[in-house]
Amino acid sequence: MSIPAGALRAMGKLNVPVYRLTRGRLMGKIGRAPVLLLTSTGRRSGAPRTAPVLYLADGDRVVVIGSNAGNERAPAWSHNLKANPDSEVQIRGERRRVRARVAEGQERAELWQKMNAQYAGFEDYDERTSRDIAVFILEPR
Repeated sequence: MSIPAGALRAMGKLNVPVYRLTRGRLMGKIGRAPVLLLTSTGRRSGAPRTAPVLYLADGDRVVVIGSNAGNERAPAWSHNLKANPDSEVQIRGERRRVRARVAEGQERAELWQKMNAQYAGFEDYDERTSRDIAVFILEPR
């Protein structure tokens, strides 16, 4: 089951303060898929921008997908990560400084499959768009 883009936007405005206030106890999951807060630097504004994002824990790395619910435009945070890969994630009450990179080739295929195992909506999103959806690996820095 996928989530409509409008619902994701509404969730995003409410999710950030509630997530922070409850340290992820509320709004920390969508189905089985966990949610983190990703704070990136705005590529145009230079200001910090925080967005709730589904993630996959992969050892000491975190994986996120720039699907934007299958919209033809990638989410703003993905453009921000490409322009400035140094960012921060909050998982429950823990904040971590990370550096983003885009997964390619076999690594991307494997991570895509793992993400879809916990949230099948990404396949629906991929079918809705003609763009290549970026898979980001957020590594500790």
